[in-house]
Amino acid sequence: MRERILGRIHRALEHRPKTALPEPLAATVAPSEALTHFAERLSGNGGEVVRLEGLGAAQEWLGHFAQTFAGVTVGQTVPESLRPRLPLLPPEEAPLGISWAVGAVAETGTVLLSSQEGRRNQLLPPTHLVFVSEAHIYPTLLTALNALKPSLPSAIGLHSGPSKSADIGQIMVKGVHGPGRLVVAVLSGS
Repeated sequence: MRERILGRIHRALEHRPKTALPEPLAATVAPSEALTHFAERLSGNGGEVVRLEGLGAAQEWLGHFAQTFAGVTVGQTVPESLRPRLPLLPPEEAPLGISWAVGAVAETGTVLLSSQEGRRNQLLPPTHLVFVSEAHIYPTLLTALNALKPSLPSAIGLHSGPSKSADIGQIMVKGVHGPGRLVVAVLSGS
């Protein structure tokens, strides 16, 4: 019975094109290359990347970005200067969640979020905005974990794009297990 079922699966999938995986990055990638790789990988995963030159540019951009939302939930480690002037709502009601990443991984386009940020803030709002310092974009996950080792939180959330699933009927649906939109704002000089 098992062989018959697996045989049917193999025959059904044999004509599908193979997924091309990105080449692994070396741990010695230059910081400017790490940012480029991070942006390419996250965008390839369906996320959005915004590059901002310093805190002033980030505050101006955030003011424009946030004006389309009725309310926000904000992670505990987000600096006061990066909190929009919106009504604070519980995560289950907020259309926008904002977090501060402890780091990012260029190889996979992943942001690393501390458990201190609050999982509900990261997963319940339909749009999730994550700020990350350009200085904390690492070539690989191992490099990131080694660099963050002295101050690692008790748990880390790895977010590599908007939530999506094709569990039912092989049809891709966004926002099933978390935000349908992930925007990462990379701050230079912070």
